[in-house]
Amino acid sequence: MDPDNSAQDVARCDLCKTAIAQNYCDFCHVNLCKPCIGEHISDEYDKHKIVPIDLRRSTLIYPKCEKHQNGVCKYQCNDCNVFVCFHCTASKQHKAHEFFNIEELFNSHKEHAQKDAYELESQILPKYEEIVMELKDQISNVDDKYEKLTKEVSKHKENLHRKLDIVFGLLEEELKEIKVKHLSILEKHLNEIKQDQSHIEQNLSALSELTESNNVYHTLQYSSKNIEFRKLPPKVNVIMPKLIKKEKYRDMLRSLVGEFSPLSTTEVERVFKARKPSVLLKDLLDGPEILNTIKTSTGPEYLRSVTCLNEEKIWTSGETCNIKCFNVQGVLQKTIKTISGKPPYDIALDRNGTMIYSEGTTRTVYKVKNDQTEEIIRLQGWNPTQLCVTSSGDIQITMHIDDQTQSKVVRYSGSTVKQIIQFDEEGQPLYSGNNRIKYISENRNLDICVADSGAGAIVVVDQVGKLRFRYTGPFSSTRKKLFSPRGITTDSQSRILTSDYQNHCIHILDQDGLFLRYFDISGLRDLFGLCVDNNDRLFVCENHSRTVKEIKYLK
Repeated sequence: MDPDNSAQDVARCDLCKTAIAQNYCDFCHVNLCKPCIGEHISDEYDKHKIVPIDLRRSTLIYPKCEKHQNGVCKYQCNDCNVFVCFHCTASKQHKAHEFFNIEELFNSHKEHAQKDAYELESQILPKYEEIVMELKDQISNVDDKYEKLTKEVSKHKENLHRKLDIVFGLLEEELKEIKVKHLSILEKHLNEIKQDQSHIEQNLSALSELTESNNVYHTLQYSSKNIEFRKLPPKVNVIMPKLIKKEKYRDMLRSLVGEFSPLSTTEVERVFKARKPSVLLKDLLDGPEILNTIKTSTGPEYLRSVTCLNEEKIWTSGETCNIKCFNVQGVLQKTIKTISGKPPYDIALDRNGTMIYSEGTTRTVYKVKNDQTEEIIRLQGWNPTQLCVTSSGDIQITMHIDDQTQSKVVRYSGSTVKQIIQFDEEGQPLYSGNNRIKYISENRNLDICVADSGAGAIVVVDQVGKLRFRYTGPFSSTRKKLFSPRGITTDSQSRILTSDYQNHCIHILDQDGLFLRYFDISGLRDLFGLCVDNNDRLFVCENHSRTVKEIKYLK
């Protein structure tokens, strides 16, 4: 069970409706408990494919061969552009033809569809949302602008004789007509944009279904429309009319009153520019490698935090009062016991390797140097949770108020408060108000990065506390559970690494919050705290197995 969030998704058997499903029929798309499997496959065994529920939708459904009974088309003839089975490839009809493996084509098309869906959701659709907001803002300001212009007309009118009232009435009617035309132009363009936006959302919905589909035929029929969507609609600038005043009397009263400049419209072409990572991907390994596994305990307590400067001293803490130091071979080097005898909330090392830890029961942060424990920070009305040491030697602490309605980050120089970060520029809370885990790390660019598990987000502010971005996880058809961040750390290239507890993987972002990739290592589960040492080696806690894995992720 997730120690920070015990809610679990339980799949029930679709046949008996009560038992928990352990298996799944990949051909029929139904959940099955073990007792119901026999009933489900009783009609004909080869019509079903039973797999563990964790592997659901992993079996490809190939087209049936039209020429060979029981033949399954696992190839595509490049010359004839048709699906063929193994027997077809040896026939005279396809002699000397080139064949493609359908599974490889399927995977390629599915990967392309996933990339298209991610681009639509993360980049193209937000651009359209910006355009819609811009047009709505223009529309909302039209009344104010025309009100000002109407007042200008009224003021001009007051300077003329009452006999001109009728003429001014006509002038005001003309202005109203222009306003209607102005709004009509903007609203027409807004409707066109919304229609395009709807097409994108429909395409994104279809792509979401496609990326979850295991139907080969439908997947291979997919054709990308992203090139069409990348061409953003032009920006419409409706130039406001101006009142052209004529002060000299003329034969026509209308000329005396003046006239408006005609309503004109210009279109400025928008160019879609995809966001690019601020750091290169080429130094990231395609498949990260587990170098070492350190078993920290054989007892029932779970593991939570890890911190180190190098491989020689790897400090860990969990649900006991013991803070343990291991070398990379897993040999216990040292143990520190907390003052209260209760588990520490978090641990960190300063530049000199001095241990710093936080305790919730005493609301205190301690420093351990030369085997002597010293109290350095004690809170009143607030409870410390996670902490980190900055490049300048300050301590940053995430904390929540006693009634668990507010959270904040406080920076200390020694025991003196140096900075409080709690609200954004609009006065809204930056962090979720609760006692949930909020690991914290300072990036090389001095940004303050918090993994807010209660909000399901990475919240990054700059060194003065101004919000830079929130990351809530990228689009993914393979990860069914919500982004569930726990630990957070940064490396020498200012990349941000965070553990995703529910999806058993590590997300890597660039310093501007752009998703780079997942690290999804087989067997890695229940990820919690993590850190990167001075050599960019990643150390990550497995909460339930009570182990620390050393991972090489750079070339």
